[in-house]
Amino acid sequence: MPTPRLRAGSAGALAVALTLPASLLTAPSVTAAPTPGGSAGIGDAYFPLDGNGGINVRKYRIRDRYGFATKRLSGSTVLRVRATDELTAFNLDFLLPVTSVTIDGRRASYAKHRQHEVRITPRTPIADGERFTVRLTYAGYPARRSYVGESNWLANDHEVVAMNQPHMAPWWFPSNDHPADKARMDITITVPRGNQVFANGRPVSRRVHGGLVTRRWVADEPMATYLAMFAAGKFKVDKGVRHGLPWRAVVSKRLSPAARNANMDLMRQTPGVVAALEDDLGAYPFSRVGGLVTSLGVDFALENQTIPTYPATGRSFTWLVVHEIAHQWLGDSVALRRWRDIWLNEGGATFMEVRWAETHGGTSGAQWLRNEYDMRPDRSDFWNLAIGDPGAGHIFAVPVYDRGAMTFQALRNRIGETDFWTVLERWVSDNRHGHGTRAKFQTLAEEVSGEDLDGFFDAWLSSGRPADTVENGLG
Repeated sequence: MPTPRLRAGSAGALAVALTLPASLLTAPSVTAAPTPGGSAGIGDAYFPLDGNGGINVRKYRIRDRYGFATKRLSGSTVLRVRATDELTAFNLDFLLPVTSVTIDGRRASYAKHRQHEVRITPRTPIADGERFTVRLTYAGYPARRSYVGESNWLANDHEVVAMNQPHMAPWWFPSNDHPADKARMDITITVPRGNQVFANGRPVSRRVHGGLVTRRWVADEPMATYLAMFAAGKFKVDKGVRHGLPWRAVVSKRLSPAARNANMDLMRQTPGVVAALEDDLGAYPFSRVGGLVTSLGVDFALENQTIPTYPATGRSFTWLVVHEIAHQWLGDSVALRRWRDIWLNEGGATFMEVRWAETHGGTSGAQWLRNEYDMRPDRSDFWNLAIGDPGAGHIFAVPVYDRGAMTFQALRNRIGETDFWTVLERWVSDNRHGHGTRAKFQTLAEEVSGEDLDGFFDAWLSSGRPADTVENGLG
């Protein structure tokens, strides 16, 4: 859930409005022309230069150092890669200046290619299917960099948090930056002594050396690059284990004492939210869970894998925790193959807010859907966007969230309770740590229900208000 304004929605559900840079209102005009050994993009029409053809990254080993006073980030990243084509050259997404590149320990030539890519040329071609290791060293100032109108580096003199969507990785490590290529993350961050460091997964080591402290975190499960995060500064921490699942609550000490306590109370709700969502979605898909509240000036939360990040809110924002924790199943474990299907992520997480309200004394999902539908007449702009293909500039628009959630509830009405929850449980189990698409979701729903749902999904995911019929889950 990136860069929204948070506002109360009906029935306590989240509604989201997003202000995106003008450059994202349409997809970039540059196309990913074929190049020797693959392509300059992974093939997503919304962001043609995101990701790269010809490679599949298996693991990242990131070692970065950040100075609060200098605002400079330096480091190295080792990528374990499998070639999916014969490679005479390949690209990685990265914004900072690169100082050296090696492939399997041998120096390789490289050059900046367009604004956010590094083009790497091995000494000899790499065969299709071959596994190799590429290492890049780099140094620069992330706050000075932007890409497709986004200036995503979030830091001040006391705190830094790498959090944003759809792009964040290129500001701090070179990557194949698209959710279609998930990989394991091993993250080591060095900052001035007296600060703490948090990242995805589990803590492995901490070392104090001179005026610096270095902390290493390792994620046990693969993730999309935009879900990788780190935070550094001074934080209040609470942790524990619930039903065998380790949890960690982290709140910035830069907040006032009252705000720290209120946000810590909110973060402590995380393991209880996980337990409740497991009743509907099945076993939590990761080995850790947590949440981090920053004091930096953000107005959005994000589903960073195993440790969602939040703005300072308060103990009453349980629905926001529900949304971001629901994403651990719907969006993180089951990731997007292409950005056009973002409604599966945001609609699914918003629907789980509705479900939470329903099971905690609020309006039923069926009544919520009826209320949302009735309050918006045919002429409402709410129905203008085709949420099944919203365009690059609208992937986080309000209808993607709210109409996406309505689609889930309407499907629940259409195929019935038993079949609907079977669909969701199988969706997250069959695609665990993989990818999902609209076609796969519809196929599963039709298989479980035994119904032809072409008309249903066309009505809800296209532009225009769905007809008030039983076939559309409304009658």
